[in-house]
Amino acid sequence: MDTYMASASNIDRKWYVVDAEGQTLGRLASRVAIVLRGKHKPIYTPFLDTGDNVIIVNASKIKVTGKKLDNKIYKRHSDYVGGLKTQTLRQKLAKKPEEVFELAVKGMLPKGPLGRQMFKKLHVYAGPEHDHAAQKPEELKF
Repeated sequence: MDTYMASASNIDRKWYVVDAEGQTLGRLASRVAIVLRGKHKPIYTPFLDTGDNVIIVNASKIKVTGKKLDNKIYKRHSDYVGGLKTQTLRQKLAKKPEEVFELAVKGMLPKGPLGRQMFKKLHVYAGPEHDHAAQKPEELKF
């Protein structure tokens, strides 16, 4: 028996909506990364994007354990001398809660063109409303 390999014509993509309210950031991000990558499907193929689209609502209401709100630091650099900018998780959640979740999931996806393609299927919203009602997303519980 030969090993099954999915092709682009065999992939059936679904839309899922996940409510992040009260859920732990890292645990939810890892489960969402599995769905985006397609590892939950029997047709998973490592070199193809077999995953589904995921909508995250209430991203501003996630929780973290321990002292991560004050100790976790996000860094970025402008490539100029002295251009290092830092933000704590608490500051980033106050300004851009969507970006916190996006960065957590992006780090769990493959690096390169395949990972960037998978990341485009993630849609994160700080509040309870989203713009994807026309896709008829199913609720996904973890």
